[in-house]
This record gives sequence, C-alpha cells and structure tokens, in this order.
Amino acid sequence: MSSNGRGPSIDRWGGIDRPYTPADLERLRGSVQVEHTLARLGAERLWQLLHSEPYVAALGAMTGGQAVQMVKAGLKAIYLSGWQVAADANLNGHTYPDQSLYAANSAPALVRRLNNALLRADQIEHGEGQNGTHWLAPILADAEAGFGGPLNAFELMKSMIEAGAAGVHFEDQLASEKKCGHLGGKVLVPTSQFIRTLVAARLAADVLGVPTVLVARTDALSATLLTSDVDPADAEFVTGERTPEGFFRIRAGLESAIARSLAYAPYADLIWFETSTPDLGEAREFAQAVHERFPGKLFAYNCSPSFNWRKHLDDAEIASFRETLAELGYRYQFVTLAGFHSLNAGMFELARGYAEQGMPAYVELQEREFALEEHGYTATRHQREVGAGYFDRVLEAVSGGQSSTLALKGSTEEAQFTASH
Repeated sequence: MSSNGRGPSIDRWGGIDRPYTPADLERLRGSVQVEHTLARLGAERLWQLLHSEPYVAALGAMTGGQAVQMVKAGLKAIYLSGWQVAADANLNGHTYPDQSLYAANSAPALVRRLNNALLRADQIEHGEGQNGTHWLAPILADAEAGFGGPLNAFELMKSMIEAGAAGVHFEDQLASEKKCGHLGGKVLVPTSQFIRTLVAARLAADVLGVPTVLVARTDALSATLLTSDVDPADAEFVTGERTPEGFFRIRAGLESAIARSLAYAPYADLIWFETSTPDLGEAREFAQAVHERFPGKLFAYNCSPSFNWRKHLDDAEIASFRETLAELGYRYQFVTLAGFHSLNAGMFELARGYAEQGMPAYVELQEREFALEEHGYTATRHQREVGAGYFDRVLEAVSGGQSSTLALKGSTEEAQFTASH
C-alpha cells in the first residue's frame, strides 16, 4: 500500500506509505471489528481542524477538570504530555522525571480520564438544554519512545485508541534511555528502526479501523548518542567515537533533524522536531527543507515551558509567534506542560495568601471566579460542575419524578449561588 509521494492534503492518506497489504490487515483483525467511536470521531475532527483552521492551539492537561476548562475557555484540542504523566499523573502514584519510568498504560489511562470528564460535561450541558459546545476536543497523546520495540509500539497505539486518543506521537529515542527533549543524555535509535516504530503504530490504527493522526518526533537537534551505526542513513553524522556504554557519538544539529524527518515523512501525518529555543529562523529552515521534498507536509511545534521566552523574543515576536509558525506549516502548536505549571503556580499563590492573610485570600479567588462567569466559567458552582444535577435527573427518571432525596434541591449551592452573580 503506497501513496503518490506528496505531502498530506485534505486527502486523508495522501503522502502516506504503508509497507503492508490489505491481506496483512485482514489476518490481524480477527472476526470481530470493535468500534472505537471516541478515537474515530476525534481523529476525524483533528484532521479537519488541521486543514480548516490557521493552526490548532492546545495546552497539556493533567486532570479531567483541566480538560473541561480548556474546552470551556475556547480551545478546540487538548495535548496529553508524557512529561506531565511522569510528573504527577501516572498509575504508579509516584513523581518521576520524564524518563519513561512509569507504567506504560498510564498515558492511555489519562486519555480515558480526560475523555470521561469531557463526556460528563457534555451530559451536564445537554441535560440542561444547552448544546453549544463541542466538548469532545480531540486529544493528541504522547507515546514517548514506545516503551520498547515495534511490538510495544503496536500495543501502546492500540491502548491509546481504545482510550479514545485522536492522535499519538512517538519519538526516535531509545526507549530504555528516554529523556525529556530538554534534558541531556539522549540516545537515538537508527533511522530505519524508528521507521519500524511508525509503521507498527500505523498498522495498529489500521487494524482497529481508526484514522488516528500519527506524529513523528525527532530529537536529533540535540541528541549526541546513537545505539548503532548499522543504518547508512545515519553514517554522515557518526563521529566514530564510542561511549563506555557502547553508544556511538553523533553530530547533533538541524541537518541531522532534517535528514531524519525526511525519512519519517512518508510514514507520519505530522512531523515534529524538538527544539532547544523558540527560534523562528531555525523553524523556517527546517520547514523549507522538508517542503522541498514533501510539499504541504504539516508540522507540530512544542511551545515549551522549558524556554525562557523573554530571553529569546521581544513582546511583538511573542505575540505573533503562533501566526508566523502557522505560515510555515506548523499547524499543531501546543504548550506541553501547561497543566503542571498552571496547577502549581495557582495553588502556591492561593496557599501563600491563605497562610499569610487567612480567609481574604480564598475570598479573593472566589471573586475572580465570579468575574470569569461572564466569559463562560461555571466551576464556581462546583456541585453542578461535577454532575450533581445530572445524577438528580437519573434519580428522577428512576423514581418517576417522585424522589425526595435530590442532591441539589435544598443545597447551599442552590441557596447561595446562581448562574450569574
């Protein structure tokens, strides 16, 4: 199964190569085809947004509540960061650095948690007779380096789809040595090995019958180590030196990132090269090099909290950063660790005020919530926000409207809070 060799357009499969056959898929699917509705709807919407919006802006969500507030505030997509999963949202219940130390099913579990929160928000609003929000914002999820070889990538991609992910990204680091893109010590796998990872992920999506958006990320801009020199595609970057662990030292830089991205482009829907600074010149050079071979190829860009933004850009450049990137083809733009920084800064600010001032600090927060209601914020009424009214409707349906134990009726929320203050 092959393509015409051009970059992706509104044609969903333009520019995508599959080195396997329909017969391969038939053998792998089994006799029962399970429908993955959330993943399919999300993938279709994400692809449509990528081709109808100037760019798709997303923030990294750590909790279901954050996902709901992102959509309520107007974002049309959500990013799920492996860094945030490692830091404070993994099934191990530990705080980890971004080094693939957590259980491999943690990210799919968080995808499911975010989707469940969005579904509840949809149920609440629908039950109140409001239907103006597209709650199921497509989630692009981080599969890191795949937590192993192609079979691990195949299974992880399936788990992501089963949880409802719209898109998934993989990176070309060695899974057992995986590091955050902004840490040192990164080890790349050979170009051909990562292509097998991408093919395995695409195969999983095809087996499940979902047009999942697949993103290929390279860390070659700053990675200085390679597992093996077996691939001729990597030869020009190998220095000949070896490390005590047996890794090959390689020449990092934009040239290497471009070479790898050109190799990955036929197998992925979007390309992402991890950067060290918000450098528009670098982004332009990368985009032009890829578009010479793959016209129209779409890119993703990490607007990272690891950058000291004001150190590199002035206010005008920061203000126009997204639009400039979009003109170059960077159509999915996201702040990976937005949830982590927002959660921690917000709680520190409240806790510091509460420790020093007492109740006035909390009342100040509540007043800010009241002020946000004119912009669509509703979490001031926290009982309603998590579905107390929805489950009152369940009880009414069960009791034929005769229940005397409804939760919101007679509650302090009903007595003291209204939709607007």
